[in-house]
Amino acid sequence: MAKKILTRRDFLRMAAMAPLVGAAGTSLEGVFQKAPADKVRVVLVRDKEALDSAGKQNAEVIQKMLDDAIMALFGEKTPADAWRRIIKPSDTVGIKTNVWNYLPTGPAVEQSLKRRVMDVGIPEERIAVNDRGVLRDRVFQNATVLINARPAHTHHWAGMGGCIKNMIMFVPRPWDYHADACADLATIWNLPSIRGKTRLNVLLLLTPLFHGIGPHHFSAEYVWPYKGILVGQDPVAVDATGVRVLQAKRLQFFGEERPLQPPAHHIVFADTRHNLGVSSPDRIELVRIGWQEDILI
Repeated sequence: MAKKILTRRDFLRMAAMAPLVGAAGTSLEGVFQKAPADKVRVVLVRDKEALDSAGKQNAEVIQKMLDDAIMALFGEKTPADAWRRIIKPSDTVGIKTNVWNYLPTGPAVEQSLKRRVMDVGIPEERIAVNDRGVLRDRVFQNATVLINARPAHTHHWAGMGGCIKNMIMFVPRPWDYHADACADLATIWNLPSIRGKTRLNVLLLLTPLFHGIGPHHFSAEYVWPYKGILVGQDPVAVDATGVRVLQAKRLQFFGEERPLQPPAHHIVFADTRHNLGVSSPDRIELVRIGWQEDILI
């Protein structure tokens, strides 16, 4: 039998997953299997006007970006038709955000999502926007649908804070999930309050944080105006794509490969160990729309 030659494409495909594996020694075996005919769709939308001159979210542009992304995600011609694919007027909707003061989800994104939920016919009293208070929020307690939206940034315990990790506020003791670089975060998604309810995952890459050291780290030096948003139904695929953007920026900034520390292997384990979604780029259909300059992936 002829020896299989590792092509440049094979190498790049493996390198794209390296940030999820990192130095922890997670095996690549079984991760890079042949992609099935049907892939998981993730949409990356960017707009050079997403931020104003002060770096704040441009509400009108953010609304258009989210509208364009969800239409591309579901192949619909209007935002209303796209939203009706995932919610109905009888639903109760919790919009799970993130209030970390350095990189919060932000009111422009929160209100854009809430507006479209209301457009479907859901009254305001059956919609809540919350983060750290979800366990005490009556709307979240009765929610039939969850919308998950947060910014991407490097994370001291998990490698990257993304859509998978954003649900950690649904447990009373989040620190119980910090072991082994938060390897089993995906188990949270089996809780009755979450399981089967999350219809949309929005990972903000407007001003991502791509490097830092220590708990709650933040430095403006390691934030850049990427002006992008990732949208998908599969949180694993969305996060895996987000890690690729962060790692590409790290390579560009440092001039050498610097894997995330700790590795964001909870994303791979969400796929291979917990079957929450897919993490291999071979199984993800990445749709790029909008501004393409310095897109990195």
